[in-house]
Amino acid sequence: MAGNRAVAYKGPGKVEVIDTDYPTFELQDGPGVNPANVGRQVPHGVILKTVATNICGSDQHMVRGRTTAPSDLVLGHEITGEVVEVGRDVEFVKTGDLVSVPFNISCGRCVNCKKRRTEICLNVNPDRPGSAYGYVDMGGWVGGQAEYVLVPYADWNALVFPDKAQAMEKILDLTMLSDILPTGYHGAVSAKVGTGSTVYVAGAGPVGLAAAASAQLLGAAVVVVGDFNTERLAQARSFGCETIDLSKGEPHEQIEDLLKSPEVDAAIDAVGFEAMGHGGKEAPATVLNSVMSVVSAGGSVGIPGLYVTGDPGGVDEAAQRGALSMDFGTGWAKALTFVTGQTPVMKYHRGLMQAILNDRIHIAKAVNAEVISLDDAPRGYEEFDKGAAKKYVIDAHGSIR
Repeated sequence: MAGNRAVAYKGPGKVEVIDTDYPTFELQDGPGVNPANVGRQVPHGVILKTVATNICGSDQHMVRGRTTAPSDLVLGHEITGEVVEVGRDVEFVKTGDLVSVPFNISCGRCVNCKKRRTEICLNVNPDRPGSAYGYVDMGGWVGGQAEYVLVPYADWNALVFPDKAQAMEKILDLTMLSDILPTGYHGAVSAKVGTGSTVYVAGAGPVGLAAAASAQLLGAAVVVVGDFNTERLAQARSFGCETIDLSKGEPHEQIEDLLKSPEVDAAIDAVGFEAMGHGGKEAPATVLNSVMSVVSAGGSVGIPGLYVTGDPGGVDEAAQRGALSMDFGTGWAKALTFVTGQTPVMKYHRGLMQAILNDRIHIAKAVNAEVISLDDAPRGYEEFDKGAAKKYVIDAHGSIR
């Protein structure tokens, strides 16, 4: 039996590379695994040799101790890999295929999957609709920041790249298909970005940068990105965005200086619940309130930023259970549309794959992808937590040139 190594959460602020079990076609007991999923048979799955697996801001929330994630949870939901074993019931995915895996696990059989709402599949997480690899309260499917990982419902979930050699040439772009590119794109689509739109993106982390690049792909006239991190703002400017430094004033004031109007057609919250207020203190509703203030009446707000139902490190009792002081009256008065929740990756990933393969978007450059080894993952987490203007891609087997 082959071995396996993986990145595991060891407690607030700490991750380690550990020896762990090689995947099997049966869900085993372990940290975070829902008891109802233990022993679940996965003849419809494949085992991947991981080629690229990325560190995500959502992982960072757990590593900071801002969720109820248990110690030794294997992390990682952004997975691209080569199929090395195929389950008995898999018909179309073959050994040797190079595939992208949506971060949200779905069955392809339930009513929500049939509506293309794969982010709220009803059959993969006994606790609630929706699931993901290596994530707290998501059913206990083992994460992909590992040498090998199990992918269930492979004929449904795995996006096979049509030309393996071509895909490896563009692997740093294609690895973003598992999460941040579809997530950023979903934020832009949810905000109804179109030709000629003016767009405000709150947050210049990888998802915010992906949202900004997606808004450009959708035809936005101008994309304004706001953040406190000057290096991340410089990264946004590197591919044609306007930027505002939130330490220097309110978004609507700076947007008016740029656009001669304090309001935009569409806004995207790419920050989530660990948002910082202008006084340098955490204020979890501040971004939601600011995007409502800057989007024009009748506009839409896409919210790919993560909000949780349980936050042990929340600033107050309400925030610790996900209840925020949101200025909903403004949203109601302006007749705004809000779109929240996980991204239905499968709704977008095939089209975005074609955009990458045909050089319509260069997402790795936009998010400043940097390749690191599996053993370097703890350093990647540490630097990302300090605000590095990078997207860390873990090369688990030395496959990436």
